[in-house]
Amino acid sequence: MNDKVNDKVSDDRVIYLDHAATTPVRPEVLEAMLPFFTEKFGNPATLYAAGSAAKDAMETAREQVAGLIGAKPQEIYFTSGGTESDNWAIRGAVQALRKKGRHIVSSQIEHHAVLETCHYLVEDEACEVTAVGVDADGLVSPDEVAAAIRDDTVIVTIMHANNEVGVIEPVEEVGRIAGECGVQFHTDAVQTVGKMPVDVDAIGCNMLSISGHKIYGPKGVGALYVRTGTRLARFMHGGEQERRKRSGTSNVPGIVGLGVAAELARTELETERTRLTTLRDRLIDGIFKAIPDCTLSGPRHKRLPHNAHFCFKGIEGEGIILRLDHHGIYAATGSACTSSTLEPSHVLLAMGRPHEIAHGSLRMTLGQSTTDADIDKVLDVLPKVIEQLRAMSPLYTPGDCDCGEEGCRKQRPETSS
Repeated sequence: MNDKVNDKVSDDRVIYLDHAATTPVRPEVLEAMLPFFTEKFGNPATLYAAGSAAKDAMETAREQVAGLIGAKPQEIYFTSGGTESDNWAIRGAVQALRKKGRHIVSSQIEHHAVLETCHYLVEDEACEVTAVGVDADGLVSPDEVAAAIRDDTVIVTIMHANNEVGVIEPVEEVGRIAGECGVQFHTDAVQTVGKMPVDVDAIGCNMLSISGHKIYGPKGVGALYVRTGTRLARFMHGGEQERRKRSGTSNVPGIVGLGVAAELARTELETERTRLTTLRDRLIDGIFKAIPDCTLSGPRHKRLPHNAHFCFKGIEGEGIILRLDHHGIYAATGSACTSSTLEPSHVLLAMGRPHEIAHGSLRMTLGQSTTDADIDKVLDVLPKVIEQLRAMSPLYTPGDCDCGEEGCRKQRPETSS
C-alpha cells in the first residue's frame, strides 16, 4: 500500500482514482492468502488434517465477513463475487417462491448484474419486473417501491449505493416496507461494504451482496448474506459445499483473503471514511471553482465517501479519460462492467440527464493510496484537459449549463458546507 503521508507526487507516480472498479490487494491480505496456495493447500471437504486446517480458515473468514455487516457467521455464503451473489439472490428467490408469483421490484439504476438477471428472468422464466425510477439526484422513492409491490411480488432488489454516481439509496426505508409487505428484500452492497457502516438488521434485508476486490481483497471471491429463514433455492449443484446451497470446490485462498480484507475494513472504517470524505469534498470544491459548466451527479452528502462524479458540458467522457491517462491519472466514465460501450450511462439517463450531458461524465473514486498531493495534481491537470477538449468541440459554447438540472450553478460553493 502506498504511503499516505507522502504528499509529494513525482512525475511518474500513477494516481489511481478508480477504486469503485477494483482495488489492489493489500499486503496483509496477500500474506494471509499465500500459505493456502502451497503448504496449506488441503481441500476443506476432506477429513484429514490438511483439509481441517483449510476448513477452519474458511470459518474464520466467515466470522470476519459477518462481523463487518452485523450478521451471524452461518448467514454468510461464499461466492465468486458480487455478480454471482446478485444472480443467486434474485434467481434463487424466484425459484423458491414460484407458488407465490413471478413479480420482481427493482430500480432503473441497478448494476448490470441485477438488470441482466431480471432481463433473463423476464425472457426465459416468464417473470414480470417493475423498475421504479429515480429523481434528479438518483434517489429511489420508497413510496414508489411500496406502490409497485403486489400480491405476487417475490423479491424487491434495490442497491445500497450506486456504483457510478455514488448516491446512497434509502434502503432502510425500503427494507421496512418490504418487511411489512412480507416480501424478501435484497440489496447490492458491493459499493458500500467496507466504505461506510453496513448493518443487515438496520437495513432489514433478507440478502446482501459483497465483493472482495472492492475492499482490497482478491478478485473472484465474494459473499451473499442470507438471513436465517429466508427461502432461497440453491444456485450450484454438485456437492455439499456451503451447506448444500452453493456447490463447487471452495476457493480457500480467496476466501481467506476476503476475510482478512473484511477485518481490516472493519477496524479502519471510521478513520478511512473521514479521511476520504475530506479529500472528496476538497476535490469537488476545487472542480466547481476551476471548471465552468459542470454538474455534480447527485447530492453532495448522500453519497459514498470516496465518490466524485461529474458531467461536463460539450465534451465526451472518453476524451477526458484518455487525456488524464496521459498525465498518469486513472479515472472512469462509469461502471467498469460497461467501459467498452459508447452508450451514455443508463444511470444518468434515469436521473434525467440529456444524452449530450450524460456523454460528458467522469467518475473519480478515491482510496487508501490517495493523498492530498494527488488531489492537487488532479485540480491542476483536469481544468486544462477540459479546456483543451472544449476548445476542439463544436458542441460547446460557454455559459450557464443547459443540463436542465435546477440549481446547477448553485452547486458550486466556495467552501464545503
